[in-house]
Amino acid sequence: MDKIHKTRREFIKKSVLTTAGLSTLGAVGFSAKSYGNIMGANDRINVAIAGLGRRLGAFYAPIARKESNVNLVYLCDVMKSQREKAAANFQKHIDYQPKLENSIFKVIEDPEVDALINATPDHWHAPGTWLAVEAGKHVYVEKPCSHNAREGELLVEYQKKYNKVIQMGNQQRSSGHTIEIINEIHNGAIGNAYLAKAYYNSARGEVPHPVKAAPPEGLDWELFQGPAPRKDYMHDTWDYNWHWYGWDYGTAESGNNATHELDVARWALQTDFPNKVIVVAGKYHWPNDGWTMYDTMDATFKFEGDKTIQWDGKSRNGHSTYGKSGRGTVIYGTEGTVHVDRDAYQLFDRNGKLIRESKSGGSEGGTQLGGGGDMSTTHVVNFFEAIRGKEKQNSPIHEGRKSTLLCHLANIASRTGEVLECNPTNGHITNSKKAKKLWSREYEKGWEPKI
Repeated sequence: MDKIHKTRREFIKKSVLTTAGLSTLGAVGFSAKSYGNIMGANDRINVAIAGLGRRLGAFYAPIARKESNVNLVYLCDVMKSQREKAAANFQKHIDYQPKLENSIFKVIEDPEVDALINATPDHWHAPGTWLAVEAGKHVYVEKPCSHNAREGELLVEYQKKYNKVIQMGNQQRSSGHTIEIINEIHNGAIGNAYLAKAYYNSARGEVPHPVKAAPPEGLDWELFQGPAPRKDYMHDTWDYNWHWYGWDYGTAESGNNATHELDVARWALQTDFPNKVIVVAGKYHWPNDGWTMYDTMDATFKFEGDKTIQWDGKSRNGHSTYGKSGRGTVIYGTEGTVHVDRDAYQLFDRNGKLIRESKSGGSEGGTQLGGGGDMSTTHVVNFFEAIRGKEKQNSPIHEGRKSTLLCHLANIASRTGEVLECNPTNGHITNSKKAKKLWSREYEKGWEPKI
């Protein structure tokens, strides 16, 4: 058995023992007491980042700012070149050198680490988070917070059991202009808000057909796969195109981008779980390329109280249907309408007259990959201050998982071709055995959640 495989098995074994209540030790052999909220001098938070790809830029500013009072202990990634590139980039922002680490297990095992920023691929989001929470860490987990619907429920269970801060990276929850207009909507600015249309359009191009190949130099393919069933490496997989190559690692465009706008829509309408999900989706661009799921989706979510959220997602058609940026949300009320995106909001009366416009003046609009900006900085800082108990979380995991669930339900409906009937108290599918089978996933043996 190779060293990495052995490390993974030993870690999972210890974690399972802890969760099952068969050991008085913490997840990796330390006493439970030692996994309290360990802080360094002067309330300093020791932070590790796992996953050093396109979202890395979102973490430079919040970690480097003096007021954050954090210490970056680890930069962790399964790709050697990513670790080296991240270290070089961070040297432009901090005057010390974090440790570079391949294995997330070693990061989680380290009692010095107080908080994990989990920016790994989608299939690692929930398992990486609950393993860290078991080990006493707070976690900032990038969207979508889970690879499937069951994992979202599990994250809420883990948060309640271990009483750690888990914040999802839906950074518009920390956007000042968005908070302002959502509060106004809740206070009746457009009357009764009954419909929200969330949209995203991008001009992604053709992708090649994946073919069996040796993993690229420096990639730990075993660790990349993590909880997913083992398979041979296919070229062009590890660096972003895993989003479009089947369901082992990604959650399609719904999980990739709808998470943000559906979250704003649900926030505005004050809805929780839908009672019906209707989806029309298909692959219309480059029908013979390697993209294996839909590239275009129209989804409708019906809620109690005669409220509706619609998702208009176009991955490979850059037409700005709603006349503005490539992403945003339109909220319709009985007395007016609001358009809000990452740059600004516009408030209109019932006749369509512009009443007020407010621009963020920020730096995080559009549909560009990854990066960061003031909105992400504020959201990560909110996570740090929530750990200290100085701020209320802007995106607690019990809210983040509800928005992520809409993405999973849309994906399930697209995969089964069925209209889904759901329990409005918890979102569970009630009408389809085929759809219910997609509520969770098949795990690599030993990775099944045990809580």
